[in-house]
Amino acid sequence: MTIRTIIEVPDPRLRDVSRPVETIDDDVRTLVADMFETMYAAPGIGLAAIQLAMPLRVVVIDLQEPTVEGGEAVKAPRVFVNPEILESSETLQTYNEGCLSIPEQYGEVTRPNRVQARWLDETGASHEEELDGLMAICVQHEIDHLNGVLFIDHLSKLKRDMLIKKLAKWRREQKAA
Repeated sequence: MTIRTIIEVPDPRLRDVSRPVETIDDDVRTLVADMFETMYAAPGIGLAAIQLAMPLRVVVIDLQEPTVEGGEAVKAPRVFVNPEILESSETLQTYNEGCLSIPEQYGEVTRPNRVQARWLDETGASHEEELDGLMAICVQHEIDHLNGVLFIDHLSKLKRDMLIKKLAKWRREQKAA
């Protein structure tokens, strides 16, 4: 497993529409393993292959739910190959989203709080499930990536511009440190 470089805005590759995975082979499974390694190291809870400059419809998510005892988070890695949303609820949820490709920046995004999704896992098995809460938000965020959409695209122009300025300032501070 390798930690790969996460591309960041304004890299134009983040706007590419990812192509479907034709065959789930060892190359795809290696990509998935590298994606988890990269996501955990970042750290984050979701990553799309396009964020590693790989325009394939592959997403990994691990919400890392805390244990009942309040100890360390329990890993619950999930792989979504060629994910698609079949239905979305009319009930919406606003969540303060962030993105590994837009480091240290967050914005309030409103999305359906439940989705019916279909995907393949890393073995090629097909799944269809109703997802809700944070998992639904995360799946929608990552599928947006596969379609060349960033969470900042859901913000008003004013909020998006402010966030991009804050990101530039943060990057300058990081270089100075």
